[in-house]
Amino acid sequence: MKTQKTLSVVIPVYNEVDNLPLLFDALHAALNPLPHPWEVIFVDDGSQDGSCEVLQRLAAQDAGHVRVVILRRNFGQTAAIAAGIDYAQGDILVLLDADLQNDPADIPLLLEKLDEGYDAVSGWRKERKDAFLTRTLPSRIANSLISWVTGVHLHDYGCTLKAYRREVLGGFRLYGEMHRFIPVYAYAAGAKITEMPVRHHPRRYGKTKYGLERTLKVILDLLTVRFLLSYFHKPIYLFGGTGVGLMLISAATILFLMIRRIAFGISPFTSPFFQMSAMFFILGFQSILMGLIAEMLVRTYYESQRKPTYRVRETLNVPPSDDDRP
Repeated sequence: MKTQKTLSVVIPVYNEVDNLPLLFDALHAALNPLPHPWEVIFVDDGSQDGSCEVLQRLAAQDAGHVRVVILRRNFGQTAAIAAGIDYAQGDILVLLDADLQNDPADIPLLLEKLDEGYDAVSGWRKERKDAFLTRTLPSRIANSLISWVTGVHLHDYGCTLKAYRREVLGGFRLYGEMHRFIPVYAYAAGAKITEMPVRHHPRRYGKTKYGLERTLKVILDLLTVRFLLSYFHKPIYLFGGTGVGLMLISAATILFLMIRRIAFGISPFTSPFFQMSAMFFILGFQSILMGLIAEMLVRTYYESQRKPTYRVRETLNVPPSDDDRP
């Protein structure tokens, strides 16, 4: 029944009480001139500074455009984004932070890029206004590492400002801190991805929610993403391949000990290599068993119902849906 593309802007909110009124005005200035019908999905992620009350006022002030999803507690940015995506009605989804460091005025530019035939457009904070040593430098290292491991080359995975066609966001769920890897998942689903420079402003109110500890989380999540992309559907290839490799090492060690016994008369049982070969064989056998168990878990995953990563307390101005939502 839809003849015109609709737009949903998903904004996770955590303790941004002073920024929300300014963000609301900036969104209206950027989105009102667009030909697309639009909505804004604010997801309050357990704010404790009065942000929830501000969102309630904004929802009452502009019931036609503002939707509010209030989570029961702080589940994290990834879960908040997942909630916003689930409740969004639009054909095109734009993700945006609530801290006003990204500029809502760039949203029309992202949409123009989508109209060129792309499925996803990633913002690139080419001129960042953050501290270099604690924010910019670790981010550049992480971006290079992610691009190298995943093969999806973007300058700025950490920039929340991105636009997607809804169809490329299906088929995967977001957990942990995985929101920054959405372009990787979309690419794996066949999406055509590009990036473009966007404006970046210094934070005016509030304080950043991230520190250097996020770098470790990115590395661990990157390992997970690599596994999911390469071995999720067939984990036996990883675990079984490792197991076979260990068992081959064990067999080669035994062969070496046998040749040494025949040539030099040295007993294999007195050598530490014998214990090593036994250990490698056992580890290899266990790895193969783990692969078989992982195969069964994957099949269980595909046959089970999806379980969300968040729980909603209430919604405002959100139309009813037949979908199962928490």
